[in-house]
Amino acid sequence: MKTFDKEEVKEILLTQSLEGLEKLLEEVHPVDILDVLRELDDEKYSILKKLPNWLVADIFEEMDEDEQQEALELFSELEQFKILNEMSSDEITDLLGNLEPDKVDRFLGNIDKEDAEEVKELLTYEEDTAGGIMATEFIAIKENMTVKETLSYLQTTGVEAETVYYLYVLDSNGILTGILSLRDLVIASFDTKISSIMTTSVKSVPVHMDQEEVANIFQKYGFQAMPVIDDLGEMLGVVTFDDIIDIVRQEDNEDIYRLGGLNEGEAVDGSVMNSVRSRLPWLLVNLITAIIAGATVGLFSSTIDKLVILATFNPIIAGMGGNAGTQSLTLIVRGIALGELNKENAKRVFLKEVIAGLFNGIAIGIVVAILGFIWANKPVFGLVVGIAMILNMSLATVVGYLVPVILKKLNIDPALASAVFVTTFTDVCGFFFFLGLATMFLKYLM
Repeated sequence: MKTFDKEEVKEILLTQSLEGLEKLLEEVHPVDILDVLRELDDEKYSILKKLPNWLVADIFEEMDEDEQQEALELFSELEQFKILNEMSSDEITDLLGNLEPDKVDRFLGNIDKEDAEEVKELLTYEEDTAGGIMATEFIAIKENMTVKETLSYLQTTGVEAETVYYLYVLDSNGILTGILSLRDLVIASFDTKISSIMTTSVKSVPVHMDQEEVANIFQKYGFQAMPVIDDLGEMLGVVTFDDIIDIVRQEDNEDIYRLGGLNEGEAVDGSVMNSVRSRLPWLLVNLITAIIAGATVGLFSSTIDKLVILATFNPIIAGMGGNAGTQSLTLIVRGIALGELNKENAKRVFLKEVIAGLFNGIAIGIVVAILGFIWANKPVFGLVVGIAMILNMSLATVVGYLVPVILKKLNIDPALASAVFVTTFTDVCGFFFFLGLATMFLKYLM
């Protein structure tokens, strides 16, 4: 089989007719075609027009949401309907979820009736839940079927399924009673009953479970797909591993952006106004916290006037506290996101963070105390700097643990606001500890 490089794919897409594209369509993955289309502007529509609807649908499924919207607008509504008819239910739902209601109604009125009903149901679920990311195309069989009957059934229905890694055994009411892997099916004799080879202990996810929790379950068990059930145990759909990869990437990007005080919708090549709207609100919040920290320093202005060297060590104390707090914060936010921090280990993790913060504070405190003694040539100054560093770094670690945990209990995303609170707290406390101690021992420092 010939392997096409990117330039060859581009050349074929630009120059060949549909007939000439047949070999390319057989051997090139849709995402590779999408990579080429992303480099083209004026020719994008003409290329997509040459491709069969099923391939355009596959390419659409590889696109980001913004790309889908942009590409969809290249086609007439009739062409759009044809493309949507080739897409899986979960992908159609994601695409329609960003359109105006009247346009959604028109789409649903022009696609296959059964698909439309499935999409309507999917649209009722929150987009960040198991129901919002599941596909309704799965293979359901009965436990009284034989292996031969099942294989024959797969030949007619398997092409429509989202995945054929697993076959799901349902009773007459649609209740999930068992699961069967394709491997176990093909190695069994034709006359074997499904009930004798299926697994009755089935791992499933509730339809309203948050997508992050679903991703954690996938990570824990390493499944390729998992069934989604309602409160009665009726199987509604299936979540596949490729959906989870997208979720993990999306959640990681969201947390990284939020920790940096950015809107996750901001793109690298986006407009200036989008960047301003994304960043300015958090910069204003940071300005307020900086004013609070500055006001704390102002309380000790007379002390600083008498001992200017304090201004040199002030940012060191605050900065190291901020670093310690951020380390703890990052670990805890990640632990919460991955489900690694729970009620069972919360106290143990908290104690670990307290001890780690104390030991790190002592180690850094000793170093900065020696530096302060050498700098000011006063042992008391080194003692003040060292104690302030120990106090601030120890407290910063505790705050780095507590802030995201408290925010989570208040149903606020820990990644969204934790960094601001932790930084403010460590700055204010660092200044207060250091300048407060310096004021207490001022007569020994002069």
